[in-house]
Amino acid sequence: MTRTLPVFARIILGLILLGAGVNGYIVLFGFEPIFPTSPAAMKLLQGYLLVLVKTVEIICGLLFLTNRFVPLALTATAPLAVNILTFHLFVDPDMLTMGLIVAILEVYLLWSYRRSFRQLMTM
Repeated sequence: MTRTLPVFARIILGLILLGAGVNGYIVLFGFEPIFPTSPAAMKLLQGYLLVLVKTVEIICGLLFLTNRFVPLALTATAPLAVNILTFHLFVDPDMLTMGLIVAILEVYLLWSYRRSFRQLMTM
């Protein structure tokens, strides 16, 4: 039972990130988004920054879903999760629930994969 929860969390986070990344590219190409999106976030993330963030979301979402390089994906998405949470906390609270879900999943998976990060904590 305890091993299925990290798998479930990894898959849910992967789906969220993959969906958000693809949705961002859809908006970038001038189409209507498939999933709800934050207009304030799209306004803030213009040009190369939108491409960078959405590309990282897609790549890391695929890594989570395929169970490949999960610690690397967690490292890359940690700053994104913090930014998603704080952005929706202070700027656009309409999607705060999604920000909380992403942050909780990220923290839980970081804890679940803590052995992979042990070497980083040595002097």
